[in-house]
Amino acid sequence: MKHVIDIKDLSTEEIDELIKVAKDIINNKEKYAHKCDGKQLATLFFEPSTRTRLSFESAMLALGGEVIGFSEASSSSVSKGESVADTIRVVGAYSDIIAMRHPKEGAPLVASLKSVVPIINAGDGGHNHPTQTLTDLLTIHCEKNRLDNLTIGLCGDLKFGRTVHSLITAMSRYKNIRFVLISPKELVIPEYIKRNILDKNNIEYCETNDIEEYMDQLDVLYMTRVQKERFFNEDDYVRLKDYYILNKEKLEKAKEDLVILHPLPRVNEISTDVDDDKRACYFKQVEYGKYIRMALIMKLLEVE
Repeated sequence: MKHVIDIKDLSTEEIDELIKVAKDIINNKEKYAHKCDGKQLATLFFEPSTRTRLSFESAMLALGGEVIGFSEASSSSVSKGESVADTIRVVGAYSDIIAMRHPKEGAPLVASLKSVVPIINAGDGGHNHPTQTLTDLLTIHCEKNRLDNLTIGLCGDLKFGRTVHSLITAMSRYKNIRFVLISPKELVIPEYIKRNILDKNNIEYCETNDIEEYMDQLDVLYMTRVQKERFFNEDDYVRLKDYYILNKEKLEKAKEDLVILHPLPRVNEISTDVDDDKRACYFKQVEYGKYIRMALIMKLLEVE
């Protein structure tokens, strides 16, 4: 039985195969409409979510399966003091696969050690978000037709941004990848990411606090919001939340085939005047997320 807690749980070959299957789903939706008939997905969301939870549920329903679960911890027995391990044991008796989001880093890993069904980490604190990374990879592949030879700008909250950490981990496996890390000094990428992934794999990168400095070199620009829920001090959040606002003016020097991504939800970091730009792919990204999760669910359930 395989779990996906970290993007590193999937080999490059497995990621490439998931992308291949997701692309086939996009072109042949009816072919997959009954692949998971009789199967049940449990969505255990101990932290608020719109896109990720609904994406998983939509994915399972599109495969012909069913969905059970809860959307907040207060509506589960956790509010009575039940442990994550016990919750997983119980829910595993009702379902074939579990997608779990939790505010505590490492909670899905603990769950996987006790689970009798596959666990998919749908986000744990500021740590990992592997299915968002798969979504990002599918989007880049669909829009650029490759995952190598790219300069990728990552902008905003690089300290707490689990989507950023997972994307760096995944993209570092591909050839000729260069990162431009754009953030205020308070939200720079953690040292362990630089040491264990970028430096260890000899990945070229540079750091800046200026979103326009390298704009003309970027193939992909990945915007992130400053996450209020990760701050202990509200004054720091208020000071940093609008540090970057991408608008049409800032895109004047950008490549014509730039791909602009955002894991959403958006607050102010991308102006709505960018939405109609052909380079804005963040709403396409949402749709791609459903297809890659369909591919992952099938893989973990060992559905051909």
